[in-house]
Amino acid sequence: MASVAWDYARTGIWRFSRRDAILVALAVLHGVVLAAWPLAPLIAVGVWWNSNTIAHNFIHRPFFRSAGMNRVFSAALSVLLGIPQTLWRDRHLAHHAGVASRLRVSRQLGVETALILSLWATLTLLQPRFFLLAYLPGYLTGLGLCAMQGYWEHATGRPISHYGRIYNFFCFNDGYHAEHHADPAIHWAKLPHRIEASAAASQWPPLLRWLDVRPLEALECLVLRSPCLQRFVLDSHRKAFQDLLSQLDTIRSATIVGGGLFPRTALILRELLPEAHLTIVDSNPRNLETARVFLGGNIEYRNERYLHGGSFDCDLTVIPLCLDGDRAAIYHHPPSPAVLVHDWIWRVRGSGTIVSAVLLKRLNLVRQ
Repeated sequence: MASVAWDYARTGIWRFSRRDAILVALAVLHGVVLAAWPLAPLIAVGVWWNSNTIAHNFIHRPFFRSAGMNRVFSAALSVLLGIPQTLWRDRHLAHHAGVASRLRVSRQLGVETALILSLWATLTLLQPRFFLLAYLPGYLTGLGLCAMQGYWEHATGRPISHYGRIYNFFCFNDGYHAEHHADPAIHWAKLPHRIEASAAASQWPPLLRWLDVRPLEALECLVLRSPCLQRFVLDSHRKAFQDLLSQLDTIRSATIVGGGLFPRTALILRELLPEAHLTIVDSNPRNLETARVFLGGNIEYRNERYLHGGSFDCDLTVIPLCLDGDRAAIYHHPPSPAVLVHDWIWRVRGSGTIVSAVLLKRLNLVRQ
């Protein structure tokens, strides 16, 4: 509480905190650096960094008490980043509200757009080579980095935080993303004091968060984007399921663990067990949404994490190869009367069959 006088000014030009002067000064420095070294990499990094630090914090907590000063600073950021900040603000606040963004025409948006177009027209006329070979590639790369940042901040379907000191020092606590979503009105300087105990977290900052993706999940994403690979995967798995299901009594209900991304198991079981009730259990809501695209609404979807040692009220459980947990425990304590476990081709358990030598994969059948 001793820092209140520094953090929250009651007088002067700052609306919330004198610390925002740091961000204003860095915005000026950003412009100076680009004027001195107008290089594509600096333009790209500048668009990404400024958009996720200075511009982002300004969206939620306009720095100045004066509305006129806020409008001027918004216009300056628009020119610096090539993005109308009024439009950026509307889109970002819609993201926080979980609603679709709508274009709202205003005088401020018109001024910011006109300033950006004037800059682009001037560069095109006076420095066409620079505009086409440096500014434009850098600008588009910066937008791509912003899109990548936004994706990885929500890759699991909910906000993900990163508590690394270096990233949060240079990006002004941008890593506290779950905390920011819990209360978007919190000033950036206060975020480290509001850590969410239940927040999803990653050891990597957003642009490096693809390192969290395991190779099997990356292959799943590749299959998801290729109809040819989907047909191959379905054909190779269908024969294995047919062989093992023939050894079981009538299956009235089946639970598929981790059935998102490309839901091959659910597609095959719906074909082979048309009368059975199918349930997909996946901790990632985005995976469930992907599964719904392929499967429709005649399947039960449960957004929850499979807890090892638990059991399912069903006749059959299917366990994925990319299970995050102890596969051996499932073999020793099957969660339902019959369990089909995707495993590597050299791990023979119970009665099993090879799915594909190319995929190095087999399907094992174990029973309680």
